[in-house]
Amino acid sequence: MLLPADFDDVLLRLLHAHPAGQSEYALLQALATEFPASLFAEPGALRDPLQLFRLHFLLFHQLYRLADQVAQQGLALDIHALKIQLRPRLPGMAGLQVDDPLRRYYLDWDHWRDTNRDDVERLIDSFWRGRVSVSEPEVSAALAVLELEEGADAAACRRQYRRLLSQHHPDRGGSTARAQEINQAMLILQRYYGKN
Repeated sequence: MLLPADFDDVLLRLLHAHPAGQSEYALLQALATEFPASLFAEPGALRDPLQLFRLHFLLFHQLYRLADQVAQQGLALDIHALKIQLRPRLPGMAGLQVDDPLRRYYLDWDHWRDTNRDDVERLIDSFWRGRVSVSEPEVSAALAVLELEEGADAAACRRQYRRLLSQHHPDRGGSTARAQEINQAMLILQRYYGKN
């Protein structure tokens, strides 16, 4: 297996340490610190598209597996690139089973093994050409990251993006993780407003 034996325990500890949730980027950085001899800590891993895909897939694979385990403890695990959060399970959620295509995708190990550099490049190209659809929950999460209300228009998003990025930019003493989160949110909103 690619992961250390105590990976799930450490992942659970990191999730408990951030009850309000954290971005995938922040979690990947924390895992690199926790496991300095792992794939998560390889130099340039977050800059190389294929390496980044593999780390993303590996993390989400483990998160979906962990979601099944924590459900037995009365907890729910929300899994999204902008916010990964462990929280109490709401009453009545236990009986609700919804088919989740993302869950199926990440639990199928063949996707990690069979995806190559060309596949990742095609995915990135389709993203930049606007072929990747944006769901309403993604838009809502992105607006929340930019501290905007539902229904904010494209101009308001751009103004808030510039304000927040200026405030949180690492060159101005801000947090790299927060700046990255703001950038990811704006990419989602650009895709969304580009289609409307």
